[in-house]
Amino acid sequence: MANSARNNPGAPQQETIYPETNALENVQVFYEKNKKMLSTVTTVILVAVVGYFAYMKMFKGPNDEKAAAAMYWPQLYFGADSLNMALNGDGKNLGFTKLATKYSGTPAGNLAHYYEGVCYLRMGDPAKAITALQAFNGKGTILGRQAAGLIGLAYMESGNNAKAIESLKQAVTDKEDALVTPTYLYHLGMAYQAAGQGNEAKETFKRLRDEFPRSQQARDIDKELAKLGELN
Repeated sequence: MANSARNNPGAPQQETIYPETNALENVQVFYEKNKKMLSTVTTVILVAVVGYFAYMKMFKGPNDEKAAAAMYWPQLYFGADSLNMALNGDGKNLGFTKLATKYSGTPAGNLAHYYEGVCYLRMGDPAKAITALQAFNGKGTILGRQAAGLIGLAYMESGNNAKAIESLKQAVTDKEDALVTPTYLYHLGMAYQAAGQGNEAKETFKRLRDEFPRSQQARDIDKELAKLGELN
């Protein structure tokens, strides 16, 4: 289960990126090389971020412009999977960790907590991922549910199935969300299985199958149900 909690296991890429010359090129190259390998959770992360940031921008005041602009470089590094620089900066531009503190109280500063948590999760540090993601306030948004799901994955990686279930349940509350909800229904079912709660796992997988039959997660869900004795 530990591997399922990481979007890109292993250390971040070590190549050097020079902001003024080829950061955008690195992003494009990375995408072209890896677009067929991106996981469903990664896709959900990117879609949720875009949706959340677009929503917040509609309500963002002029005093937050500087904070939003400061997110540009760490977001590029994040997209290129240069997670250390995304977190800690490149010596000239701040990373998500310091941005979250410096611009606390702004939408961009809040979003930096989310990115920070995703970076730590990808880098294999679930404890720091949980702390950062819990500092993010995305209540009532798709990104808020996504953050809850990622916290659940971090708890699963830490071996705390009870906490994982608690968080994952918060990620699957929107029956109309065909992106986040089926993704974390699957993980919720797996968390129930890991906790020895077979009946709850079965009901969760059945909900995934019945409510989101066209989702990627539902394609092979009958195999999981068969393991639990549900052969219908």
